[in-house]
Amino acid sequence: MSTQPEEHTMKHHKRPFAGYQAKTFLWQVSADGKIGTVTLNRPERKNPLTFDSYAELRDLFRSLVYATDIKVVVVTGAGGNFCSGGDVHEIIGPLTRMSMPELLDFTRMTGDLVKAMRACPQPIVAAVDGVCAGAGAMVALASDLRLGTPAARTAFLFTRVGLAGADMGACTLLPRMIGQGRASELLYTGRAMTAEEGADWGFFNALHESEALADAANKLAAQLAAGPTFAHGVTKKLLHQEWNMGVDEAIEAEAEAQAICMQTRDFHRAYEAFVAKQKPVFEGN
Repeated sequence: MSTQPEEHTMKHHKRPFAGYQAKTFLWQVSADGKIGTVTLNRPERKNPLTFDSYAELRDLFRSLVYATDIKVVVVTGAGGNFCSGGDVHEIIGPLTRMSMPELLDFTRMTGDLVKAMRACPQPIVAAVDGVCAGAGAMVALASDLRLGTPAARTAFLFTRVGLAGADMGACTLLPRMIGQGRASELLYTGRAMTAEEGADWGFFNALHESEALADAANKLAAQLAAGPTFAHGVTKKLLHQEWNMGVDEAIEAEAEAQAICMQTRDFHRAYEAFVAKQKPVFEGN
């Protein structure tokens, strides 16, 4: 029996992501190392997803649980569009030739991307311009905050290709975001939600002109990154988990969560800064 210390502790999984090398999209990290930006980068096709990019995005968001540097993630698209969904030639064509087990492997993988986005502790800001369709609309929906432009057109167009509107969690996430009736219309018809509708219905947190979108997303991300990031992770977790809780259970969960946050140095830093009449500088621990 080995007497060596256990090597597989959590600290050995923690690592920086500034040097992460993406294969199927662009990954850039801000100068301060706190904001990671995913740019879907096939502008000539309006940035569709492929089998490989689905899997790499899923793996990245799963791995960000262990990031020592990244505090916030921005997701955007190149060339004036966000994402046109699954690539017709590289995904939809091959799907028509797959067996049922293969199809289920694929649909579970796409759902796993949404689960990974919801489970990573970093707030995710989607910066949406132009086309935002199908799986692209689901990536935006799975984000924590969404900024759009007047040109944004968001379509859950699964019905247009003969499929159910029930895709990647759409039937649970979208009604909670914009209401059951509005979600039902979009999922049954597949029509595009305009930017103005998205803002009025609560899908978009704000709209900005296309040329100002990136700056607005980075400003919001920087504001979040400067906050108490451990506590932000707790907020994200409770926002997700409380969907399935009764009121009493939710209040108890929040009591426990807040007691944990009160043990962080950031909580003490805030108090000490208040006493000194200074602005707190949070360090995320």
